[in-house]
Amino acid sequence: MSSDRMLRMGNRTGLMGWFDRIRYNEILRQGIGLLLVAASAFFAQPGLIMVYIGFAIAAFGQVFRIYAAGFIHKNTQLATNGPYALVRHPLYLGNFLILIGFTLAAANLYVWIATILFFLIWYPAAIAYEDSKLESIFAEEWRSWSENIRAITPGRFKWADLKSDGWDTYQSLIRNGELPISLYLGSCGIWLWVVSQQV
Repeated sequence: MSSDRMLRMGNRTGLMGWFDRIRYNEILRQGIGLLLVAASAFFAQPGLIMVYIGFAIAAFGQVFRIYAAGFIHKNTQLATNGPYALVRHPLYLGNFLILIGFTLAAANLYVWIATILFFLIWYPAAIAYEDSKLESIFAEEWRSWSENIRAITPGRFKWADLKSDGWDTYQSLIRNGELPISLYLGSCGIWLWVVSQQV
């Protein structure tokens, strides 16, 4: 855990301190999330219908991530429009949809258990840290914007909220890394599809 995260979220010792270091480690969280997608393909025992449903959910999740990432200018500008008018953490919502989609497509109990544990251990901590960091950077602007917006489950939905004013392709795909993530997810999707044809 970085010193910034330790100062912001507390610096417990012993077993709970070790658990905190795992929960607040961003690289570990991202790496395990990507490995879970690959595990869904590797341990797949799917029926064809579940593959279609899972692919649709995962694809929507990644499109939502690509859209959200086009509004992000990390630590310099608070994103409040597009998907940020629906939830505070649309990238996390996209991650949730991607993993649920792949997990559904895999139709494997052990993958389901791993996915649920992953979300319970890492995402509450990640949301708490991001909220704390953004509030410290943007202060009243963040408090005013976030007051009536939930973390990852939309409390309301209006198509007008998803307007694309300010969305930037280069910012999303290159600077915020959605192109390599999309290629990785696509490769795992092909792998899962091949496995599903062999069952």
